[in-house]
Amino acid sequence: MLEKLTQKVSDAMRFVSGRASITEKNIEDAVDAIKMALLEADVNLRVVRRFVNSTIEEAKGEKVLRSVDPGQQFTKIVYDRLVSFLGDPAAPSGDQTGKTAGHSTQGLRLKGPDTVSVVLMLGLQGSGKTTSSAKLALRLKKEGRRPLLAACDLVRPAAVQQLLVLGSQIDVPVYSVEGAKDPVSVFKGALDWAKKNLADTMIIDTTGRLQIDQPMMEELIRLKNAAKPDELLLVADSMTGQSAVDIAKTFDEQIGLTGVVLTKFDSDTRGGAALSLKTITGKTLKFVGTGERPEDFEPFYPDRAAGRILGMGDVVSLVEKAQEVIDQKEAAELQKKMEKESFTLDDWLTQIRSVKKMGSLKKMIDMIPGMAGQVSEEDIDREDLKSQEAILSSMTRKERANHLIIGPSRRGRIARGSGTSVGEVARLIKKFDKMRGMMKKMAKMGKNPAMLQQMAGRAQKTGAFR
Repeated sequence: MLEKLTQKVSDAMRFVSGRASITEKNIEDAVDAIKMALLEADVNLRVVRRFVNSTIEEAKGEKVLRSVDPGQQFTKIVYDRLVSFLGDPAAPSGDQTGKTAGHSTQGLRLKGPDTVSVVLMLGLQGSGKTTSSAKLALRLKKEGRRPLLAACDLVRPAAVQQLLVLGSQIDVPVYSVEGAKDPVSVFKGALDWAKKNLADTMIIDTTGRLQIDQPMMEELIRLKNAAKPDELLLVADSMTGQSAVDIAKTFDEQIGLTGVVLTKFDSDTRGGAALSLKTITGKTLKFVGTGERPEDFEPFYPDRAAGRILGMGDVVSLVEKAQEVIDQKEAAELQKKMEKESFTLDDWLTQIRSVKKMGSLKKMIDMIPGMAGQVSEEDIDREDLKSQEAILSSMTRKERANHLIIGPSRRGRIARGSGTSVGEVARLIKKFDKMRGMMKKMAKMGKNPAMLQQMAGRAQKTGAFR
């Protein structure tokens, strides 16, 4: 979502980067370029003006002009301004490790496990409210809580059925009442069920409309008064841009919000809603939907987002994604194999499957410092990745353990089993040989971003992403 903004801001920073000193003109040129980038990203005009004024005021201080490395100092100023406009630096969870702190879970102020916490999900029809309710339930379940989904959207056709299907997919119970007309009575029944079955978090999917109207608001206020929720989260579609900010402002004025969830954050929208929400509404962006899978739901960290906008990457999020699917012991063993060039086709198959679990390869590459926008979607051949998995899966364990035994007859059998050609099998084995040498270097280069970028560029040219 932030790719275009990242590119334009990076271009703007060239006015000051690498300079021996920064003049007022340099600052003004850089800020003007950033201002245009923000306006093109559909950021609220009032937010842009505040950002520009505060950045210029701080950057023109004597401390900056006399600093040893003024370019880096200016970058730090812009970074701090972005963080403050995106939200509370400590958001969403109060601790940047993403772990539960007290009864705070990823920015949600929930009660202890001995009582039922209530999260009210609000939003218009089509915003992704029902799907986000299920995604939040899955995230809380992974963090050790016992969630219950309550089907209180009794207006939209098939809303209850959709929630039941989603609940079965993520193995989270859904409380619903067939033919129910009153969401408050459904909530009360769900609360009794939660207490009897030891659920500790109830996520309520509420009624939505195509647009805000008084009957909907009155119903939501009734439900809010009955449920006394710990969290009131507005789910908004990031593709609606500034409309999402206006919707959040209206909901907050009439019902009161504790935070916002932006869906379709993986789309090609310009990012204006994310950058405007905190300043205009005073409410924190707590979560973003980053894909269609139930797992594609992430806490929003202002500092990490600011780093990505400035092209610094987001290594912390990348590591967290990896930790979700990669066992630490296995990772250590894999490192040793890479260093000794004993990495096998069996290990390669395991890594392909792990990468698929982590989600979009493009998103992961963009999290590497300096790599945002360097690799396009066209450079990543997903069909080729599927083909590689099919070829590797058609090999025997013995063949994957020692690819040198794969002669012409074996290649023919593997090609038939994978629905590919003998030539494709041969190319995969040749690519694997080259990749082992590259992996040996990567295993030794540690966390050097410059080397990472150099290796990634070389991999792109040699077709490692294809």
